[in-house]
Formats: sequence, structure tokens, C-alpha cells
Amino acid sequence: SVLLECNIGSNCVIKSGAIIGGTGFGFDPISKNKIEHFGNVIIGDNCNIGANTTIDRAVFDSTLISKNSFLDNLIQIAHNVVIGKGAIIASQSGIAGSTKIGDNVLIGGQTGISGHLSIGNNVTIAGKSGVTKNISNNSTVAGFPAIDIKKWKLMNIKLNKSL
Repeated sequence: SVLLECNIGSNCVIKSGAIIGGTGFGFDPISKNKIEHFGNVIIGDNCNIGANTTIDRAVFDSTLISKNSFLDNLIQIAHNVVIGKGAIIASQSGIAGSTKIGDNVLIGGQTGISGHLSIGNNVTIAGKSGVTKNISNNSTVAGFPAIDIKKWKLMNIKLNKSL
């Protein structure tokens, strides 16, 4: 594992190959000049960071993984992301820059979350979902683009009947 520009809370587990505090993916789209990342990563107490997971440091402030959060293997957390308390994120998920995720959020495997979004508290995101819009508290979403899971299930039932 590589630990740069980070503060790790007590009772944390960081598995092999994790890179915490590396520079984020940022550049000026016109000049192609790299945007420097001067911030850090803060990981709260009692967190688990899986193997080969990367958590990029913020541009100026902190990328934050709050206490009691569990990140599986092979997860990408971009710069300036804030993850609330008690998050559980499954393998091969990616969260783009500056997204804010609430407390007690469950994110299924192979989920992609676009940047600059707000995901509320107590949200469940089904695996393989593509989140492109904000999600309000106490929601369960699925699909691409991610929508309320009841609507998603109805759409799939109708689709399967027409096949």
C-alpha cells in the first residue's frame, strides 16, 4: 500500500495495493495542463479499505471517508469526495470528483457515480447502476441512468414481456 498526504483514524484496516492520497485526475481541458492537488485524505476510525482501492487527495481541502465505512477491493474514490458514516461500497465501484455521499449508504458492485452529485442518507444503490443525478434520503435506485428501483423493476418486467 501507498499512503501519501493522509490521516488514518484508529482501528482501520488497509489492505495490500491500496493507494491513499495520490493526486487526482485533474487537468485544464483546453491547455491540457495538470491541476495540482494540494489537499489530503482523511479516513475516520474503524474503516476498512480493500485491496487495490485508490482514494485521491483533494485539490485544496480533504477527501473524506467517515468512520465505520467499509470499502471493498478495487474501488476508485476521486478527489474532494465526502463519504458519510457507515458506508458500505462493493467492489469495482467508482465515485467521481466532488460527490457528497450521506450516512449509511450501500453501494452495490460495479456502480458508477458521476461527479459533483449529492447522495442522501440511508440510500441503497443496486449493483451495476449508473448514477447521473442527485439522490434524496431513504431512496433505493437501480439501472442506468439510476432510477427508483420500483420503476426500474416495472420497466424490466414490461421489457421481458415484449421479448
